[in-house]
Amino acid sequence: MKIAVIGANGQLGSDLVAAFAANGDSVQPLTHSDIEISDPDSVARALEAIQPQVIVNTAAMHHVENCERDPVKAFQINAVGARNLAFESRQLGAVLMHVSTDYVFDGEKDQPYVEEDVPRPLNAYGISKLAAEHFVRATTARHFVIRSSGLYGTSLCRAKGGVNFVELMLKLANERGEVKVVDSEFVTPTSTAELARQIVRLSRSECYGLYHATAEGSCSWYEFAREIFVATNTPCRVLVAGPNEFPAKVPRPKYSVLENRALKSQQLNIFRPWQEGLHAYLAKRNKPAPLQVNA
Repeated sequence: MKIAVIGANGQLGSDLVAAFAANGDSVQPLTHSDIEISDPDSVARALEAIQPQVIVNTAAMHHVENCERDPVKAFQINAVGARNLAFESRQLGAVLMHVSTDYVFDGEKDQPYVEEDVPRPLNAYGISKLAAEHFVRATTARHFVIRSSGLYGTSLCRAKGGVNFVELMLKLANERGEVKVVDSEFVTPTSTAELARQIVRLSRSECYGLYHATAEGSCSWYEFAREIFVATNTPCRVLVAGPNEFPAKVPRPKYSVLENRALKSQQLNIFRPWQEGLHAYLAKRNKPAPLQVNA
């Protein structure tokens, strides 16, 4: 199958390229230098040249503070960009797989969100991503909208300063021997490698629609940090941060745990508990690179 991955050099995009290639697909990676999703002409030129059967969109304006400062730009990239891709997917007869976020919810629920829950985003980023979902679902019937949470992967995430939460914790532990982490915000840490494999699995179905796609279980950021240090045998003192010690510049959901109800109902869910995903990530991270032998 011919696959176009947009945002191919990002944290999730890199793993998607690898996962589809490992599945035997013909993958065309597209970066910002190849396609500008907010420009319909750029979208048409790039995708009509490839003629993909499946288009996977991971490109977005992810930086929450920047979205709040410039909501017009956030809407243009995240929402209108998704509409442009949906329109072109329909023109080409391709399937569109659009990656969304847990930030479409307000975090006021005390149990995992399911696909039927009403979204109430708290910030411009979440609003723009929710608008993207509506554009995709209204524009093309052959779509998958995929919400995930707490992503981390081996490739750099520019919106997070080039470092994911796992690497940040290990860096701070090495530098300081002590970290402070909030225990009042709950997520499901999800490896981008596992999410990529789930997206490949979903692409083989015709069960179009809205899906939550995260690892199983949940934890606070404090509990996540503790598991990182235990799994890596890293000596570090982990303290609970005070309620106002790390004030957020932009409102964020305190509880954004997602339940993969739709995946399970279609018998498509392949996620493991989040702890197993973390251990797999750490094992890959510590695996030595293969030796290069010159003939």
